[in-house]
Amino acid sequence: MTDQPDVIVVGAGLAGLVATHELVKAGRKVLIVEQENRNNLGGQAFWSLGGLFMVDSPEQRRLGIKDSKELALQDWMGSAAFDRDREDHWGKQWAKAYVEFAATEKRQYLHDLGLRITPILGWAERGGGAADGHGNSVPRFHLTWGTGPEVVRVFAEPVLEGEKAGLVTFAFRHQVDELIVENDAVVGVRGTVLEPSDLERGKASSREAVGEFDLRAKAVVVTSGGIGHNFDLVRKNWPTERLGKCPETMIAGVPAHVDGRMLAISESAGGSIVNRDRMWHYTEGINNWDPIWPKHAIRIIPGPSSLWFDATGKRLAAPNFPGFNNNATLKEILATGYDYSWFVLTQSIIEKEFALSGSEQNPDITNKDLKLTLKSRVAKGAPGPVEAFKDKGEDFVVADNLADLVAGMNKIARGPQLDLEVIERQIVARDREVTNKFSKDLQLMAVNNARQYLGDKVARTAKPHKILDPAHGPLIAVRLNILSRKTLGGLETNLDSQVMHPDGSAFDGLYAAGEVAGFGGGGVHGYNALEGTFLGGCIFSGRAAGLALAKKLA
Repeated sequence: MTDQPDVIVVGAGLAGLVATHELVKAGRKVLIVEQENRNNLGGQAFWSLGGLFMVDSPEQRRLGIKDSKELALQDWMGSAAFDRDREDHWGKQWAKAYVEFAATEKRQYLHDLGLRITPILGWAERGGGAADGHGNSVPRFHLTWGTGPEVVRVFAEPVLEGEKAGLVTFAFRHQVDELIVENDAVVGVRGTVLEPSDLERGKASSREAVGEFDLRAKAVVVTSGGIGHNFDLVRKNWPTERLGKCPETMIAGVPAHVDGRMLAISESAGGSIVNRDRMWHYTEGINNWDPIWPKHAIRIIPGPSSLWFDATGKRLAAPNFPGFNNNATLKEILATGYDYSWFVLTQSIIEKEFALSGSEQNPDITNKDLKLTLKSRVAKGAPGPVEAFKDKGEDFVVADNLADLVAGMNKIARGPQLDLEVIERQIVARDREVTNKFSKDLQLMAVNNARQYLGDKVARTAKPHKILDPAHGPLIAVRLNILSRKTLGGLETNLDSQVMHPDGSAFDGLYAAGEVAGFGGGGVHGYNALEGTFLGGCIFSGRAAGLALAKKLA
């Protein structure tokens, strides 16, 4: 690019690609500044499972799921629980706009780019038990055929075509240290040129400086992601009064470059940050036996049948069941004074109900291999990546009887030693409830409810059986760690993705999209997320920024 770009985009993740795509369609010139190398194009989205929150879709209707914009908005608002007049001002408006998008344009917008959806939908974050409270009333997790890499591809390809056409330039290994502000408007970025790197995607790279840069444009869009791998920043913002003491042990669900640097940089330039204490960290984290980045964590995406025990050996209270209410379960786990918990299950359950987050853990769907998908998801036995974790993962214990299982759990416990009799008494009590099709055990009720949905019955929920029945063995225990992941607060933005000043006025020349903006407005999710909303939030907010700037610069 020989002349000054119209827009500088800070960050080559999904939100940055979407914003750039919209700008390229309008004929604008874009410079993308990224601290990692070209191998990391698409950022964190590449590693995702590719889930997308959609409402009243053809896939839902084919499965007999009756959804509506009104029901989805009820679920969203009940989950968000917005309660801050000042900080939630824009978040509420973003929430309404996003649900409208998910119920109307979203599917066609992505379909036109070439993205396709698998026929079976996931039912994530099933909630806390109240119709107007947290949770998805119906399955809405639309899994991309091709997972995260495919979501990245459909936006990266037109952006790369824009590069060939001279409309897009990339400045890789450029780390922004400052937003340039003149006459109360952002007019560019300054920073450090990092030494070249040819590392593979996701690997932690050097921060050795080899130069400086000063770049100017008519506007800057910050799409740099959240704070997920910056444990110091996570601990600084941790809502102790709401969730309990911050975990001493955390493992990272995102690469090392997800450092949150641009939040403080944008704030020091005059941008408003809201809802710093809202974050989303999973309770079902396991250490990756074959890591890519430091403290590389994988999340188990569980079906509803595994028995969940805290670190002391007490079964978690209803409705803290697998896949139901992430933050409420996190609070209960931390209330014990320990930062881990346990799943106890059978081979029959792991074969049907364990999925692993991440594109690399789902090679069949990621590679769009229909034959392998049918073999791994429908045939007997757990998917290969799940079996690999069972065999090699440091958090897994496998045994033929409960005594040996508990002994193995005690060997890897970071806290109290579990009492075999206490564990056995709780499992036997639950097993007695399986004799009948009806039950007073709320988890078994939830399992039976899940099996009313065809997708769960066929692919995600095991037929109820006794945990201690040898026919369903061996027994399996999994030590579950806290996995850092998403930032739900961030830079406050209006519906054009323009960053606000603390006084509520718009910051001329500065825009933000994706996780750095709390996926829109500085907190579109409120306190809780409904899943499948993170990629969609990057797409919706990045699109808003690109469309707004394309119009303004026309």
